[in-house]
Amino acid sequence: MTLLVDTSVWSLALRRDVASRAPELLYLQTALAGHDLVMTTGLVLQELLQGFSGAKDQARIIETFSAFKHVSPELDDHLQAAMLRNTCRRAGLQLGTIDALIAQLCIRHRLVLLTTDKDFTHASAYCKLQVWSGS
Repeated sequence: MTLLVDTSVWSLALRRDVASRAPELLYLQTALAGHDLVMTTGLVLQELLQGFSGAKDQARIIETFSAFKHVSPELDDHLQAAMLRNTCRRAGLQLGTIDALIAQLCIRHRLVLLTTDKDFTHASAYCKLQVWSGS
């Protein structure tokens, strides 16, 4: 399986002050041990860097992320993400702009999204997004 790991899971993984037993975090550890290919995007890196303020933390995050293959959005991804966001909004789901773009990248590249953010699970009812479920 090829995964794109969302900011929500990376935030748990990179925190030093609280140990988490979230199943998504445990699966990330398994994937990183070589069981799955882990990919990322600049959007996730940007969100993480905005959430960790110390220069030491930021340098550690940048170094960690340099090891992963990155996917980048193209113009069509932005267009498809906007349509996905509009579809979700009509269904009563408020999906953020960045989340819609992350979902679209997963759809285009056939990546499974590893996330703790339930908005993605709800959005997957309206598109071909595959969200890791632990089963």
